[in-house]
Amino acid sequence: MAQTCGHIHPISSVIREANKIFFDMGFTFADGPLLENEWYNFDALNFQKDHPARDMQDTFFVKDEPGMVLRTHTSNVQVRYIESQLKKGINPPYRMVAMGKVFRNEATDMTHEAEFYQVEGMVVGEDISLTHLRSTLQHLFEQLFKGSVEVRFRPSFFPFVEPGLEVDMRLTGDNVPEKLRDRWIEVMGAGMVHPNVLKNAGIDPEKYRGFAFGGGIDRLAMLKWGIDDVRLMHSADLRFIDQF
Repeated sequence: MAQTCGHIHPISSVIREANKIFFDMGFTFADGPLLENEWYNFDALNFQKDHPARDMQDTFFVKDEPGMVLRTHTSNVQVRYIESQLKKGINPPYRMVAMGKVFRNEATDMTHEAEFYQVEGMVVGEDISLTHLRSTLQHLFEQLFKGSVEVRFRPSFFPFVEPGLEVDMRLTGDNVPEKLRDRWIEVMGAGMVHPNVLKNAGIDPEKYRGFAFGGGIDRLAMLKWGIDDVRLMHSADLRFIDQF
């Protein structure tokens, strides 16, 4: 009987490729718990007590463990990482990236899942600016999508960054899928780390600044391979996996 080779899941493939890109840029890999307390998931990230993201419609709260939630984003790693470095006596500059599963209490459709994967990046130093953010993301997208990339920012709001930005990219080049070529596509949120977040982590915001960005790995995989329905990636259907 002939043996068949296994196939890498598209999400795992993007994670592996992104890890290599970030490693070459000098980033350190970090991780955080999936079951998180409200301090690291919300309070430390400058979410006000009445912020709608805390409502049951968005967050899975743990019934028998008050104050604990299934993390709603990989941003919970930001303050944990800074604290871990300060405990070791390591002051900025920092370059950190985290990737992992997050949870949202929302309806499932072609572009939304209750469980999905995110990538989170953060850089902190004395002279960090939006120019550094743009060049970092441009290099990431160029390497990941194998083409020339333009990046643009649009104003937005996220509690843990100020200013907050939506990040769009436009891909050009022969290797870019035709459906994506020369189109502006929204890919993630980003911005300059809010001074309150730095302060909550034990960093002097008068001396240090930083940028952060976060987006769905599932969405990046969908763009990279032209997948139309995010639910296919969580279906455990080998007919789908065997295409990669």
